[in-house]
Amino acid sequence: MEIELISGALGAEVKGIDLKDSSIENWNVINDLLLEHKVLFFRNQNITSEEQLNLARKFGPLERHIYVKGREKYPEILRIIKEPDEKQQWGETWHTDVSYNPKPTKVIMLRSIKIPPVGGDTMFSNMELAYETLDDEIKNKIDDKKAIHSSLGAAAFVDAYKAMEGNGNLKEYSNSHPVVRTHPETGKKILYVNSMYTKKILDLDEDESDHILNHIFKHQERLDFTCRFKWTENAVAIWDNRSTLHQGLTDFFPGRGLGHERVMDRIAIEGDNPQ
Repeated sequence: MEIELISGALGAEVKGIDLKDSSIENWNVINDLLLEHKVLFFRNQNITSEEQLNLARKFGPLERHIYVKGREKYPEILRIIKEPDEKQQWGETWHTDVSYNPKPTKVIMLRSIKIPPVGGDTMFSNMELAYETLDDEIKNKIDDKKAIHSSLGAAAFVDAYKAMEGNGNLKEYSNSHPVVRTHPETGKKILYVNSMYTKKILDLDEDESDHILNHIFKHQERLDFTCRFKWTENAVAIWDNRSTLHQGLTDFFPGRGLGHERVMDRIAIEGDNPQ
C-alpha cells in the first residue's frame, strides 16, 4: 500500500487497495486512513455499482437524498450529471452534505463514470483545522451555541440541472446543530457550519449572527485548509462529511470543460445527531 499526501491540511491518494474487496479487514484499513486524512482518493477502480454499494454499507446504513431521485435499479446511488452545454454542476458552493437533516451524512463515496478533459475538480477543507485556528474571541461566542441549517427546497437541487430528476418531495427542512460539534470517533472539535445551508446562530441577534457567520465562512475557505482532486475515470473519493467541507469547481469554459458531459455516482451513509 502506498499513501501520497495531497496537501498539508488533509487528503491522501491511496494505491494498493482494491475497493472490490468489501471485507471487514479491508474496510478497517480504509476507515483508519479516513479518520487520519479525512478524504481518500483511489484511482483505477473499475468497480461495479454492486461493489460500490457493498463497500459503502460497511460504513453504516445508506441514505437516500430527500429531493433527488436515485438510479432506478440502485435507488441508494444518486447519479450526478452535468450535461455537455451546462456551465454549472451540482454542489458548486462550499458545503457539508445535507447538514439540514437531523442526522447529517456520515461519509460520502463518490465514483467517477465520465469526466470532461479538464475542469470539475473537487476541493475539500479541513474543519478541525478551521476550528483550531479560529480566534479565541469567536470561539468563546460560539462554543455553546447552535445554528439553524435550511435545506433551501427542492428547486435548488434539480431546477438548474437538466439531467437531475426530483423525487416529488417539495418540503423545506430545517434543523439546528451545534456550531462546534465533537467528532464521534476521534473526539476532535469541528467547526460545523457552512455557507450553503447555515442561516442563523440561535440566541444571538440577527446582526451579530450574520457578522460571526460571515467571519467564519471566510475563515473556512482559507486555501491552507484545503486540498484539490483532479478526477480521472474510474476514480473514487471517500470523505468524512462530518469534519470537512467540499465544493465542485465550475471551471467549465468554451474550449475547455464546456461541451463535455460529467457523470458521477454518489452514495451517502447515514450519520448521527451532531453533539
